[in-house]
Amino acid sequence: MQLTDRFFVFAEQQLSELCKAMELRHLALYLSAKGQDQEPALELVRQWPLDGLQLPAADRDPELRLPAGERRWYPLQDGPLILGALRAELSPEQRWTQALDGQLRMVAGSISHALSRDLECLRLRRDVVQQQEQLRMLVHQLRNPLAALRTYAQLLLRRLEPDSRHRELVEGMLGEQRQLDRYISAIEGIGQEALPGTTDSASPLLLPPGLSPASSSVQDLLKPLVDRAAATATLQGRPWQGPNQWPAWTNQPTQFDGAAILEIVANLLENAFRYSPTGCAIGLILLEAGLCVWDSGPAIALDERDTIFQQGVRGSTGQDRPGTGLGLALARSLAERHGGQLTLSVQPSLISPSLPTSGNAFQLSWPKQSQPDTTVSTPQ
Repeated sequence: MQLTDRFFVFAEQQLSELCKAMELRHLALYLSAKGQDQEPALELVRQWPLDGLQLPAADRDPELRLPAGERRWYPLQDGPLILGALRAELSPEQRWTQALDGQLRMVAGSISHALSRDLECLRLRRDVVQQQEQLRMLVHQLRNPLAALRTYAQLLLRRLEPDSRHRELVEGMLGEQRQLDRYISAIEGIGQEALPGTTDSASPLLLPPGLSPASSSVQDLLKPLVDRAAATATLQGRPWQGPNQWPAWTNQPTQFDGAAILEIVANLLENAFRYSPTGCAIGLILLEAGLCVWDSGPAIALDERDTIFQQGVRGSTGQDRPGTGLGLALARSLAERHGGQLTLSVQPSLISPSLPTSGNAFQLSWPKQSQPDTTVSTPQ
């Protein structure tokens, strides 16, 4: 049985002190192992006193199986599973007392708990290594079809006339491929080294690093998402309303984390398309200090307007649709982690008169110090 040094240090501290305090003749620690013919056996791993006579393995000493007044065995177990045993022996002139027996039982229980936790830790470590290997293999396999799609799109782009109305669609495909490639690279790097921004152990890593440059403008970040949403709405036959104008501040680098904006808006748009009924309008509007993703579907139930932001929770109307219930929780966590807010309004017109009077509007607001000048507007 392979165990960590941490377990053996703990066991030695417990048992060596006990052996000295109780003046035991022998104290031995055994762990369960497979013996000859795959039969269970007890393997001797530690004994005290350290300078005493070296004891044989339990299965090679027939006398150990015989009753003896000076010897007692204490099982090390996790529920019904026997993990090992603790053997204690007194000198011929000593006698067992209730206090000594109770102390040995307590120590055996502590070692049993430490042993089961150590085995669990080793099992989890093996599982993580195996999962990392599988992840690396899947990432490697993903790159092949992704590269093929990129090649086909580039060939298709070459065959189109410069003024073809289809060029924008193909260029959008290539842009999405580049974004996928960044995600795959980020996934490939998870667990390989310490990731930046994770020095605070209380703050979970919500996004892999490097998915978008920190200096990206809001327009650069959102334009691919807006184009994707417009294409999705066309395929679904539903109305889409994107920004008619990109204010001047959207062309400036934002201090609000660019990758966070990208992920928040992507999750909000995905939720709107997934959970709003067919035919309902969806849109994105830019505000003075943030933005809003809205839909004209039925308002989220009153008793669900807070719980939908919890991990793994989905609204009652979306139970029959695929999803994990993580999108809104991730979006709100990202917003708050960077000093912003993500709130829900079931009266979108309260946010802007141009929006429907009923529906669902998720408003992302960021700190005003992260907001450049908003007084000038530039046509799209």
